[in-house]
Amino acid sequence: MAFNTLDDMDFAGRTALVRVDINVPMAGERVTDATRIERILPTIRHITEAGGKVVLLAHFDRPKGKRVPEMSLALVRPALEEALGQPVGFAEDCIGMPAKKAVAAMAAGDVLLLENTRFHAGEEKNDKMLAAGMAALGDIFVNDAFSAAHRAHASTTGIADVMENCAGRLMAAELTALEKALGSPERPVAAVVGGAKVSTKLDLLSNLIGRVDHLIIGGGMANTFLVAQGVEIGTSLAERDMADTASEIMAKAEGVGCTIHLPRDIVVAREFAEGAASETVPVGECPADAMILDAGPDTVAAISELFAQCRTLVWNGPLGAFEITPFDMATNAAAQAAAERTEAGALISVAGGGDTVAALNKAGAAERFSYVSTAGGAFLEWLEGKTLPGVAALEI
Repeated sequence: MAFNTLDDMDFAGRTALVRVDINVPMAGERVTDATRIERILPTIRHITEAGGKVVLLAHFDRPKGKRVPEMSLALVRPALEEALGQPVGFAEDCIGMPAKKAVAAMAAGDVLLLENTRFHAGEEKNDKMLAAGMAALGDIFVNDAFSAAHRAHASTTGIADVMENCAGRLMAAELTALEKALGSPERPVAAVVGGAKVSTKLDLLSNLIGRVDHLIIGGGMANTFLVAQGVEIGTSLAERDMADTASEIMAKAEGVGCTIHLPRDIVVAREFAEGAASETVPVGECPADAMILDAGPDTVAAISELFAQCRTLVWNGPLGAFEITPFDMATNAAAQAAAERTEAGALISVAGGGDTVAALNKAGAAERFSYVSTAGGAFLEWLEGKTLPGVAALEI
């Protein structure tokens, strides 16, 4: 897709309405993880250094169209000021006189945070009047919230429809990374898809088998595919009622030339607990009273060898119960192998999804991937081949 970026815009003397995602985790009134704030800084600084004014639009939590004090963006303001290293103004609404007065008082280089867009019921309904009220506050709309792009809301799509617009640095980076991963990738392309349930990733699997050359399936999902092949899996987590669906996916993959890779050996235990006694056995030899909690070293070696043959990797989901040792071995080792290939310039690696980010961080590999998306739902919907309204609104 084609879209304007910050470099296509003249911000001098103009007010930029910047949609960001600063829906950060809190402990009381303290931000516990400022990653999302840090990721929007390049966009804010570009605009202020170009002589523009920055007015931030964002949602926070789920107030469902009502004014909820504990969901006020005023709580995030101190962390935003600390990260930016400058004062940040605050308006008690995202439209109307409170917002208009606050914007009118701004000078070039100033940053203003507007109150939670979801305090208005029209936000999630993509209400045109609400979008127009926000648009009246500025000259240019900048969408830097890819993580909110899968929802057609007033502050993501409605406003883009009525204003000159562009993608911010974070949005542009996400779109560029995803284009390299699935739009026009260097081949061969491999995808790692893990997690607990096949049923939650049917659209993802259906889209990927037509786009990648190799599909590596891990986690509880792999157990369901093993059941479909008639493999005994003991007391392992699996969606046995999805076995026929798994068989259909494997048949479709074979028909389009996509090779599905399942575990060759498995790590099994009698209990799901930190440091539980475990053993590694060939796939198909899981004891009746044991459960599969990770892939084994032979599987990791095969995955690493596959990475060495590929040019592009898309990763969503862990290969095992990565949260507890020793069942994080396969995820950690495969992530390290991908990171090493990436650092060597031999692999473009793009990853995303909540558990994925946590797993790659735990493995110490996240910063060594080409790109790791924190977008969650939007990242998944993109991988599923769905049109994201917030992205489509930026197309030129």
